[in-house]
Parts: sequence; structure tokens; C-alpha cells
Amino acid sequence: MPRTKLTMPASFNFTTNIPVRITDLNYGGHVGNDSILSLIHEIRVQFLRHHGYEELNVAGIGLIMSDVTIEFRHELFYGETLRASVAAAEFSKVGFDLYYKLEKLSGEKWVSVTHARTGMVCYDYSLKKIAAVPKEVCSKLLS
Repeated sequence: MPRTKLTMPASFNFTTNIPVRITDLNYGGHVGNDSILSLIHEIRVQFLRHHGYEELNVAGIGLIMSDVTIEFRHELFYGETLRASVAAAEFSKVGFDLYYKLEKLSGEKWVSVTHARTGMVCYDYSLKKIAAVPKEVCSKLLS
């Protein structure tokens, strides 16, 4: 069976640390796949705030996640801290992709836990329709 393999950007312009919560664990004692998606959401919110945006107000337009790809690489456990890096890429007229590199410290080395990509589409919630990416967004999210 073919496996998902993301091609990650060469550089990431935003990094944040997030502690693993007890509520992130599944019955196997490690962070569950559903929790990884929730962590990605938190990381995206922090990335947008860093640039002065919110998911419902990115230069006057909202965002909708149109698709997600998650590549699981290593387990993550309670008490570990996740280092999450984000990069925006592949801008189109109505959207862009966000790439996420999630790592944990193992000994003295950072180990890749998850690679992910979310497709983000600009959306005008008042008109209930897809909107163009505001001009300032591309340059701002790439810096």
C-alpha cells in the first residue's frame, strides 16, 4: 500500500513549543492521531496570531481548511514538549498551503514526530463563498 510522503519546505519562518497534555493521549498511552490534528490547529492559530491574524480575520477574510495530510513518524508522550515549525507555501488565487514540522527532544537530538500540510482556502463568511487571498497575506505569511 502506498504511503503518504510530504515534500517539506527547505525553511520554516515560525516556531513554537507546545507541551503534551494528558488529554492528548489515547488508550495506547501516546498522543492519538486525532490529537495531532488538534495540535496542528493550535499551531496554526499561533502562527496566524504571530502575523497579526485570526482564522476568521486574515486581512478581512476568513479561512477554511480544505484538506489535510499527516505523516506520522514517531510516538509522542505525556510530559514531552513539541517543537512545531510552520511555513506557508503554494499560494493560489484563493488559498495556500501551510506545512508543519513537529519534533520532540530525544536525548540531545530533535527527532521528527510528524510532518503535515493543511490546504487553506480564503472564505467570506458573510457572503458564504470563497474569496481571493488578500494581497498583503502572501508577503506577510512568507516573512
